[in-house]
Amino acid sequence: MRSNRRLRLAAIPIGVVIAIVLAGCTQEQLQGWLPGDPETTNHTSRIIGLWVTSWIVLLAVGVVTWGLIIWAAVVYRRRKGQTGLPVQLRYNLPIEIFYTIVPLILVLGFFAFTARDQAEIEQPIKDPDVKIEVFGKRWSWDFNYVNENVYTAGVQAETLADGQLDTTNLPKLVLPVDKSVQVQIESRDVIHSFWIVDFLYKKDMIPGKSNYEYFVPTKIGTYQGKCAELCGEYHANMLFTVDVVSQEDYDAYIEGLRADGLEGQLDATYNVNQNLPGTGSSTEG
Repeated sequence: MRSNRRLRLAAIPIGVVIAIVLAGCTQEQLQGWLPGDPETTNHTSRIIGLWVTSWIVLLAVGVVTWGLIIWAAVVYRRRKGQTGLPVQLRYNLPIEIFYTIVPLILVLGFFAFTARDQAEIEQPIKDPDVKIEVFGKRWSWDFNYVNENVYTAGVQAETLADGQLDTTNLPKLVLPVDKSVQVQIESRDVIHSFWIVDFLYKKDMIPGKSNYEYFVPTKIGTYQGKCAELCGEYHANMLFTVDVVSQEDYDAYIEGLRADGLEGQLDATYNVNQNLPGTGSSTEG
């Protein structure tokens, strides 16, 4: 009887693992419930792979840990008729080496693979096909198309009477598919964060500092963007969209901006912080 009970308890973690493996058959599950898909940009497949592999390793560690806890609770439980404390174990060198070395290997492994992938994602693209300068501002976005010398200036999403956000007039960034893109990221006021959700990468926008992001959009479609750093009262309204289109549609969009009189570039003139280093201003009286 006792042996059968132990077998049932030992089967619990194994059953959980099997159920999870069998359930992981949809694309959403296979990519760890991340948005988008591996074909969205040249980086999304790498990011999804790192994320999913990390969870598999951590789940395996969890199963072993849960199994050992259950095993110890069953094997070393107090039995009928026993009194006092069980025999105490001290200084088990093999076990101490195990629980020191294995976590160290895991941490070093996670660090190595993360550093490798981040270095690849952050690698600058030499002579990108498209250069974008984006200004984050409370609570919207301005986009400069640097090579084409046109721009768009956005306003924040409005809140409707029912409490929902009106997303019909969000700022829009248009990019050509399969072309390398450099995004120069600036802030006009406080810290924001530039995040195109399905691209699985975000970059902080820090006043007085230029950050850069590099990627190649590889799938035509419309994607949602937002600020990922709490920046004030209307942070939730700081939304934008990204349209990845064909080269012909991109050229037509640029010509449309030019026809609307949006030629030139927006600069730091509208920045709130005018006493930052390098601006030529000073707070000294």
